[in-house]
Amino acid sequence: MNIIKHLKWRYATKKFDASKKLTDSQINTIKEAFNLTATSFGLQTISLVIIENNELRKPLIEHSFHQKQVSEASHLLVICIQDNILKEDVVSYYDNIKDIRNTSETILKPYRESLIQTMDNMSVTERQQWSKNQAYIALGNLMTVCAIEGIDACPMEGFIPEKYDELLGLQDRGLKSVLLLPIGFRAKDDMFSEFKKVRKPLEETIIEI
Repeated sequence: MNIIKHLKWRYATKKFDASKKLTDSQINTIKEAFNLTATSFGLQTISLVIIENNELRKPLIEHSFHQKQVSEASHLLVICIQDNILKEDVVSYYDNIKDIRNTSETILKPYRESLIQTMDNMSVTERQQWSKNQAYIALGNLMTVCAIEGIDACPMEGFIPEKYDELLGLQDRGLKSVLLLPIGFRAKDDMFSEFKKVRKPLEETIIEI
């Protein structure tokens, strides 16, 4: 199956088979794919919370506008952003570059100072929005990886982040939830799995110059 067939196969799964679970190998692929997601400057101000425990997920349904995928899926992925980006985050990032690539301080210093200044010029709200943009990149990446791996998924914005943050203790970690992605395997009786995709013709969405 080529990549286009994989993408045609995927859909926003409305009903999962709660009896089917992802393997450890599949979860590890999800972890690696998230960590390899492109982020602005490579700063990685996003985190991924993976929840398998169903008893922990059941109370979240109420705060997800009663969307049962949150509990029925094999696992629930919660994509989070840092509630703030500090100078220490930038310094740590460039220290990591130095350790991994053995890049000299002479080369790194101007880039580090420039990024610190960029963050200083933003308000906390602007930093959070900047990080949220990275979260959407991660969501798209994970959805594509899931399609290739034959894993069903349902991207969700419809939830109450403040309640998730409270119930999952995300504030204590300096995080804010922004996106959800239940993953698992479609139920046989999910009628949406048989629906044809509805998309505009390519000539209406693609502009070649």
